[in-house]
Amino acid sequence: MSVRSGRADPMDVHRMVSLKNWGDPPKSDAVEEMKENVAVDCGWGTLAFGQTFSCMESLAKAVLSEDDAQRNVALYLRDPHVLLSLYPQNLFLDPSHTFRLKMDDYRPSAAPPPPFEIRPLAGQKEAKQVRTIYRKRGMVPARKGYYRQSSQQKSVHTFVALNSRSGDVMGQVMAVDHVLAFDDADNGCSLWALAVDPQTPTPGVGRALVRYVIEHFMAKGRSFLDLSVMHDNLRAIGLYRKLGFERVNVYCLKNKNPINEPLFTGEEPPEELNIYARIIIDEARRRGIAVEVIHASMGLFNLSFGGRTIKCWESLSELTPATSMSICDRKDITHTILKKAGLKVPDQQVESGKKSNEAFLKKHGRLVIKPARGEQGQGISVDVSTKKELATAIRKARQQCPTVLLETLSLGEDLRIIVIDYKVIAASVRRPASVQGDGVKSIRQLIRKQSRRREAATHGESRIPMDQETTRCVSKMGYNMDDVLREGVTLAVRKTANLHTGGTIHDVTEQLHPALAKAARSAAQALEMPVTGLDFMVQSVSEPEYVIIEANERPGLANHEPQPTAESFIDLLFPRTRTENLIA
Repeated sequence: MSVRSGRADPMDVHRMVSLKNWGDPPKSDAVEEMKENVAVDCGWGTLAFGQTFSCMESLAKAVLSEDDAQRNVALYLRDPHVLLSLYPQNLFLDPSHTFRLKMDDYRPSAAPPPPFEIRPLAGQKEAKQVRTIYRKRGMVPARKGYYRQSSQQKSVHTFVALNSRSGDVMGQVMAVDHVLAFDDADNGCSLWALAVDPQTPTPGVGRALVRYVIEHFMAKGRSFLDLSVMHDNLRAIGLYRKLGFERVNVYCLKNKNPINEPLFTGEEPPEELNIYARIIIDEARRRGIAVEVIHASMGLFNLSFGGRTIKCWESLSELTPATSMSICDRKDITHTILKKAGLKVPDQQVESGKKSNEAFLKKHGRLVIKPARGEQGQGISVDVSTKKELATAIRKARQQCPTVLLETLSLGEDLRIIVIDYKVIAASVRRPASVQGDGVKSIRQLIRKQSRRREAATHGESRIPMDQETTRCVSKMGYNMDDVLREGVTLAVRKTANLHTGGTIHDVTEQLHPALAKAARSAAQALEMPVTGLDFMVQSVSEPEYVIIEANERPGLANHEPQPTAESFIDLLFPRTRTENLIA
């Protein structure tokens, strides 16, 4: 990116030191006390403190001189309109609000301590988990090795919330001590990069992290805590106001880079686009590929580049043969082709009358009943073990498709492998929806609350249905919906791990056994599917044993962060736009 040759702005003859007297020039003795041109390294970029820069040109260059995959920020700008005039093509004001908490106004919580530990981040395992949470949230992660190096930078504090059982990171927050950073005359500090794992079942993690930061800096005697939040993040703004934060007229300046593109570009694609179409469209726009949305709610669009136009329905494109798509649409035909290709599949038969059905049940003991055609887990019943359940499950499946399949129940982990261009790009374990007891709420209340959290975390794609199947699963575990679950007890409330019925997804690409990857590639080739999502049941992702349950001709690419699924899909469609930082 070009940077204008250095020149001092004759209007900018002083720095703003005191935030208390926002519009007044600093006193000369205050200028002597404060460090100059301070930009703190936060891993995801640098945080430039505008009041420490005597020259606007220098402040602008501090923002513009960012590395790839970083996001620099400048805060506490004296004259943002003048600063923008220096580089109008390169800089923009972030559409966020700044909120401030005066420590004297803070009231500690009267509630019991949270059921998890909060402490400073320690070790590479936690650092890696934090990077994964950032990617899930669409945030820029800190560069590798940053947290190990940042121990020498005393002004930056990173805290994590840890699951008390597994020790896994559930959330993270970063904060900067302004006194240690630049001898702040106003004795302040600021909070940055609050991120909570969208799949954590534990409520209140973000609130607890914010309170921890407040109380940490109160103990250090700081006067106020600032934070920046997007103007339309009403949920977060509501939380901050409840904690005592008030809005102040402080603005953020950022660079017009691909990471920030959604914040400064023009008209966005229609809001009706779901996350599966949007992730592909966003990647296409980032590469300069033209997008024409044909039908937003259906996720149908054209992509055009270099005289070539390809029609897509989410991840299903013209490159997938119609015959292959039709095969994947029929689970029984998919089963037959995979079996003939020498791949391992469960025993299966088409529903063909009460006597034959019950004989299959008697032979195998526990079954999965599903429609031959369908998606998103609709009409499927798992762990059917009685004649009564069998008859009910068949009726339920027949509502989705006249042809019903009986299949042996395969125990283990539900593994989805994404194959693009006949290469394994991502692998994720899918776990059924579950709730965690608090000793107060009924199972019904816990399900509804967890469903709201899943819906918010997935842009409305995931929710736990309050239907007959959920009731059956809860009953099979020995509970009814109005029972109060003991504190700390986890209860699976669905048998299928489908995202659309509240399931959660956990990336396991790095742990995938080579035999599973080979089977996925072979299945895609047997089905002649350049893009497919293959559902496996495995005892462990690091072991070779498996059965393939089914194939999906239109897999949801948005479910597999941090793996480059959308990037790989666009590589397949438009190889000339291929980037260099993808998995080989």
